[in-house]
Amino acid sequence: MEDVPVWAARLRAERRNRLWSQREMARRLCDAADDHTRVRLPERDSIVRLMKDWEAGRHRPADPYALLYCRVFDMDERELFNEGGPRPRRLPADVLKDLLGQENPLGRVTKRKARRVSSEAVADLMSRAHGLRLADDVLAGGDLIRPAFRELDTAVRLYRESTHTEAVGHTLLVAVGEIAQIAGWVASDAGLPDQAARTYRLGISAAHEAGDGVLESNLVGSLAYQVANSENPGESIELAHAALDAAGPDAPARARALCWDRLAWAYARNGQAQATMRALGEADQALAGDTPRDDPGYLYWVDAGELRIMKARAFTELRRPLRAVPLLTDVLSRYDATHARELALYLSWLAVALADANEPEEAAQVTERMLDVSADVASNRTAERTRVVLARLRPHSDVPQVRDLLSRMPAR
Repeated sequence: MEDVPVWAARLRAERRNRLWSQREMARRLCDAADDHTRVRLPERDSIVRLMKDWEAGRHRPADPYALLYCRVFDMDERELFNEGGPRPRRLPADVLKDLLGQENPLGRVTKRKARRVSSEAVADLMSRAHGLRLADDVLAGGDLIRPAFRELDTAVRLYRESTHTEAVGHTLLVAVGEIAQIAGWVASDAGLPDQAARTYRLGISAAHEAGDGVLESNLVGSLAYQVANSENPGESIELAHAALDAAGPDAPARARALCWDRLAWAYARNGQAQATMRALGEADQALAGDTPRDDPGYLYWVDAGELRIMKARAFTELRRPLRAVPLLTDVLSRYDATHARELALYLSWLAVALADANEPEEAAQVTERMLDVSADVASNRTAERTRVVLARLRPHSDVPQVRDLLSRMPAR
């Protein structure tokens, strides 16, 4: 790829980031043409052959293909075919390869007199994993970190130090992956991002070894979400694309919707508004195709309501409060108050959106409610959001309600 012109690498990367084959790309190029142009285009196989030359950098697309590429990718011609600028993002397969690394953290060290694990024992482990997920709905990371990592340690030791059938071994790997995902999420919420990242990578290795692309995708996407929320969110876009690639086009609708949702958030955190809107649209489209099927249990929470919440958060992040406030207000009017952490987080986004909309009095009122809800929540996420909200309110400190609120807050 290093010897390929930047524009050619960009053509390939943009296509692959959308999980399109070259034949699918050829179809989309044809669909983007007007009637007059379409009748003059060659057969799809001929366009695919041309595309191979374009992506290899042997020839640059001439009109009408350059224009059609711009339409399909929704990019300006200077942006798409610019010879300079940075090279495109790493391909998803390269990102996954780097995540997996060279060492296998699940290397088997079965003891000579190791006990044999039954399918019933693994089923019980999976049940406890789902119990952790349900507990996370109402408890914060500081409350769950010990039991979560105790279960993860149990799962890893069972896989590495016991004997079992091939089928049970496969289920154990899936269990390790699922528990690593929730344990990583809990560690991140407890303010331990490095521990969370290591845990996600352990889970990615287990899911990859089990051949479970959907689970691998969920773990990579969880890591992408954590990185997007960091002070340097740039890598999150590559990770979110890798999660989408790991899931594949045949993944359950909820899995694909979640991938697009996390990609939308990564784009929003990087200030890429157009790409954010496109990813949000893809998430809606993916979920619209949902049909009753045996989705993995860890996708139980992905629904239209969650997509609406992500839209509102993305609009807030992109400083579009007039679109964010109505969505957040509607969601919060029906939200389950027992989910204190999530309620506090969503209130924080509403407070920021109101401040951006130059409604500081209402923003202060919402912030008061957020602080009440999160007072006893052991979550680093809510603590960090509190700092963000207060920082956003300070420019309005001449407003009495805001001044009174800030005067009661310790220095942050």
